[in-house]
Amino acid sequence: MLIKDRIDYLRKKINKHNHAYYVLDKPLISDFEFDQLLNELQDIENKYPQFYDSNSPTNRIGGDVLNEFKTKPHRYKMLSLANSYTKNDLIDFDKRIQKTVNHNFRYICEYKYDGVSISLTYKNGELSSALTRGNGIEGDDVTTNIKTIKSIPLKLSGTFPNFFEIRGEIFISKSDFKKMNLSRKNKNLSTYSNARNTASGSIKLLDSKEVAKRPLDCFLFQILSEELPSNSHYKNLNKAKEWGFKIPDTISIHNNINDVINYLTKFEEKKNKLPYDIDGIVIKVDDISLQKEIGFTSKIPKWAIAFKFKPDQVSTKLKDIIYQVGRTGAITPVAILEPIKIAGTIVQRASLHNLDQINKLDVRIGDIVYVEKGGEIIPKITGVNFNERTLFCKPTIFTETCPSCNTTLIRLENDAKHYCPNTNYCHPQIKGKFEHFISREAMNIDGLGSETINLLIKKNLLINLNDLYELKFDDLEKLEGLGKKSAENILDAIKKSKERSFEKVIFALGIRYVGVNTSKIITKELKNINAIINSKVEDLLEIEEIGEKIANSIYEYFQNQNNILLINNLISKKLKFEIDKKLVNVSNKLKGENIVISGTFERFSRNELKKIIEEHGGKNSSSISKNTTFVIAGKNMGPSKKNKAKDLSIKILTEEEFLLKII
Repeated sequence: MLIKDRIDYLRKKINKHNHAYYVLDKPLISDFEFDQLLNELQDIENKYPQFYDSNSPTNRIGGDVLNEFKTKPHRYKMLSLANSYTKNDLIDFDKRIQKTVNHNFRYICEYKYDGVSISLTYKNGELSSALTRGNGIEGDDVTTNIKTIKSIPLKLSGTFPNFFEIRGEIFISKSDFKKMNLSRKNKNLSTYSNARNTASGSIKLLDSKEVAKRPLDCFLFQILSEELPSNSHYKNLNKAKEWGFKIPDTISIHNNINDVINYLTKFEEKKNKLPYDIDGIVIKVDDISLQKEIGFTSKIPKWAIAFKFKPDQVSTKLKDIIYQVGRTGAITPVAILEPIKIAGTIVQRASLHNLDQINKLDVRIGDIVYVEKGGEIIPKITGVNFNERTLFCKPTIFTETCPSCNTTLIRLENDAKHYCPNTNYCHPQIKGKFEHFISREAMNIDGLGSETINLLIKKNLLINLNDLYELKFDDLEKLEGLGKKSAENILDAIKKSKERSFEKVIFALGIRYVGVNTSKIITKELKNINAIINSKVEDLLEIEEIGEKIANSIYEYFQNQNNILLINNLISKKLKFEIDKKLVNVSNKLKGENIVISGTFERFSRNELKKIIEEHGGKNSSSISKNTTFVIAGKNMGPSKKNKAKDLSIKILTEEEFLLKII
């Protein structure tokens, strides 16, 4: 047998046994026999490096050590889900869908695993990349680490799309987590608090060899592609199982929302007996063409919802209330608690949000309070045990001054928060602005951690954001904890940040209520900083998705002369304050038009058509409504969309007819 043939034989055989053991839970050979095969393959690959394959099963062992994770955009946005906690929430969810859909459809119920979301891309049957959720628009490339997880196939079998994404959750089972902690305890090492945080931390380790030591597993439950095998979400997952993926066998089908509610009622008792942690059930419309018709908001799919189980609740003593200052000057009251274990972690603090919440709960220092983890992550106080209240528990008086700079607080109209107006000289605000400015989604200045920022502020080297671009090598090298190499890396990152796009710079400024998506919308519409500065509130309100609160905030920011001075200084440092010419509309022939794409096309992919629409000033919509200008219809256009377009008297254009509009 030729060397290449032997390598191919061993790879296929090892992949087969990996799948049998880690996916099917039906091992075909002993661990010893498996190790013999793997060792043989390793030896041959070492001797014949010309036959290297990045998706060889030997690469699951790990070995690469990274300096950092690169950020890459998601081909399809990786959105969060809306949460529901009651049956009425689900009934309302169903009513909203019924308004769009005028025929019967099915719901799919899936476990909501308490792990780390991941998106895997496969090209020609091989794992190409793996991205974390990140901000939903872009995520960290953790491909090297993901390859160490044996339940994730590196190569597929059967018939599959040439290109697709499949998404799921990385987790650690209860039994594996227990074993891992027992092993660490026996080695006199600290144990981990909970499986979810351990899985999350493992994925972000820079040394893949260390990742390979962690008992990570992965369930997959969503496929995205322009060439899906079926119009049914459920059938697609069954197909994915044939390709080699670990698809949960707990997915259930329901004919209506009442069936879903009955299922949930019976299920909740079972959740603690499962071999892994879940914190709810995800309910989805099964029909993919209907999913597209129902559409999305900017943050969530409208065809899916998460039903969250009531979190565990514990009681403990409220020892104190302190006040924290955010980067925008917002004051947040924080409860200091007697340490208590909840959902696997020790909780000592919980947010009280604002004065209204304190008054609503009538919470006082010395009270015995009920605490739970909101969404199983953030601790919150949900009530007070008034039977335990003593005469010493006096009503809470909200602070009138900033806890940092002692400036008198203000409260804006229709805003629940109190604010410190001393924006330029209040230390936590200054620090928060810098931390926001250098963050990955903003200017992405790596190496400048919170402590370094704090030291530079204390030494008066950082006062305004502009000061970052004035830092010298000597300023950094002599800081405690920083050496020559770190100082050089920081300066390189600062220099590189000047290449960040206009939308990133606007987001980095930290304008209240202006997030990543809003920054993108504003810069795309107004093109340069002068247009934004000169915009009145009414001009901003004309931009789609910009509401009154955001418009007022933007206008007020640019009325502040200190902010104008800052921007002029940043312009002098060569930061980008206009949109890249390549991104400017080719024409405005489609301006003000809402366009829906449905089906498959001869000349262009759906994504290419979407790009063409945006280049000519149009807006892509996922669902047909009375606001839709026209539909571009290809082969296999969904019948429900076609009927809806006809009912609303909306034009249906072919690919060629659409292209004639922009010539």
